[in-house]
Amino acid sequence: MILTRFGTREWGGSLIIALILTAVFLTLAVKVSFPVGITLSIITLVTWLAIAAFFRSPNRKLPADPKVIVSPADGVIKGVEVVENHGFELFGDRPVVRIGIFLSILDVHVNRAPSRLTVKYKEYREGRYLDARNSGCAKENEAMTIGGVADIKGYKFPMAIRQVSGAIARRIMCPVDKGDMLARGSVYGMIKFGSRTELYIPAEENNFEVLVKTGNRVYAGSSGMARLRK
Repeated sequence: MILTRFGTREWGGSLIIALILTAVFLTLAVKVSFPVGITLSIITLVTWLAIAAFFRSPNRKLPADPKVIVSPADGVIKGVEVVENHGFELFGDRPVVRIGIFLSILDVHVNRAPSRLTVKYKEYREGRYLDARNSGCAKENEAMTIGGVADIKGYKFPMAIRQVSGAIARRIMCPVDKGDMLARGSVYGMIKFGSRTELYIPAEENNFEVLVKTGNRVYAGSSGMARLRK
């Protein structure tokens, strides 16, 4: 199991605690009660594995078609809609397609770049911690948004990705700076413990074909979200 560096404090710290407790319980097994000591040791190991699983970052195979925009997160599609009053200067007054993904506490939580992307801006917004399945969380919850110019085989267009916290997820990791170039499918951040991720692309019907609909399960870096028609 590959673990992300974004959770080093959590899985690393809990590992140290687990090792100490295991040593204590194994001593208990030898000197006091073998069944009790072994049982407590197993419980400790299982608990650490459960914590570590939240920070797993499995390898993903990109779609062979380079024109496919991949999912920025694991989860279930909660909405595909055209938004006109989106507030992104990057898109100007053009409408955008917003694709929302809900991540449960059991999903992989690292975020990946949907396509090759040169970051032009990064914006953090303080907010509430509504359930990530609530449609209102996109406007009211704590969020981190990066946006820039995506490039697919020389065709350039604006793109934005928003990490939205949820009722459980209360820490967004996004160590990305303006000017950074993200490779398609590369890990760029994480939302810890269940959340919502949104992808924004231009809504011109002749340029992009949306490949998902509400209810679909997607996987970051491998599932197609949309395809460039050009």
